[in-house]
Amino acid sequence: MCPYRLVLEHVTSRWGVLVLIELLDRGHRFSELRRAVGASGGRPVSEKMLAQTLQTLERDGLVHRDAKPVIPPRVDYSLTGLGREAAEQVRALARWTHERMDDVEQARRAYDEAREIQSRAS
Repeated sequence: MCPYRLVLEHVTSRWGVLVLIELLDRGHRFSELRRAVGASGGRPVSEKMLAQTLQTLERDGLVHRDAKPVIPPRVDYSLTGLGREAAEQVRALARWTHERMDDVEQARRAYDEAREIQSRAS
């Protein structure tokens, strides 16, 4: 797989999109990020999945992980400059999707109706 396609998969994955958008406004601790991502995603994200997503985005240079040596441990996540660029693009696409959903639903209905007519004619 081409390297850019892999990064695109990471950025546009279900949890990757939500993590990037949530971190756009400010940094978060792991548990608060988990709650925010779960609330905006419509269902909770598991700790394991969030940890994997964050690790992947960190490896790609999009997320910064700041572990503080305190008890209990405190880890904060924020966007890097590169991550901010990606998050702004993802948020624009998410906004466009929200604004154009009526048009998409209309196109789907028209497509389904045409397929139904076509299958009855066959």
